[in-house]
Amino acid sequence: MDGNGRWAKKHGRPRIFGHKAGADRIDEIVRVCPDIGVKYLSLYAFSTENWNRPGKEVNFLVKLFAEKIKNKTAGMKKEGVRILFLGERTAFPKTLQNLMAHCESETASCRKVNVMLCLNYGSRDEIVRATRKISEDVLAGKLKPSQITEDLFSRYLDTRELPPPDLIIRTSGELRLSNFLLFQAAYAELHFTQTLWPDFSVPEFTSALAAFKERKRRFGEI
Repeated sequence: MDGNGRWAKKHGRPRIFGHKAGADRIDEIVRVCPDIGVKYLSLYAFSTENWNRPGKEVNFLVKLFAEKIKNKTAGMKKEGVRILFLGERTAFPKTLQNLMAHCESETASCRKVNVMLCLNYGSRDEIVRATRKISEDVLAGKLKPSQITEDLFSRYLDTRELPPPDLIIRTSGELRLSNFLLFQAAYAELHFTQTLWPDFSVPEFTSALAAFKERKRRFGEI
């Protein structure tokens, strides 16, 4: 999800106004997923590199995450939405960590749609953390180097409970993955749009899915 700041500038408002609009757009996209057959939705909300933004903006985003999680957990549970958080959450304040854990616990039994919110997530960081855990298990005698396969490695990633992504949509005209699900996205289809995230509507979402449906996926085969 990209383009919140540019959207705000386009409307003559501060960047935080764009972040609020972007957060509201999430609700609309999540709500339509069960009706159009989307069972898993990953939302890249805050990357490991986003800490380099101005402190005022980072603090606002952290407060916005806490506010949204606190206010939306009960509603998500009622609508059958399971929430999972991907990324290294210990960098956040303890209050936010507790809200994240509570939200995951409250929605654990929901199965209508699985929503993964990527907060302080970076694929390189995820791979390094997974490698560290595997190394620790090897040193502890729990694992032999000969047992390390792609499948085993994937079980140490933040996405270990999830299938690999089928489609990655990047908004705002940027043409890169930006450290998102690099291991998991080996055979994901890519869709790029000029639309800024706060303007990314349900019709455009369904249009991207329709275009994906027409693609021939061979996974290296003929």
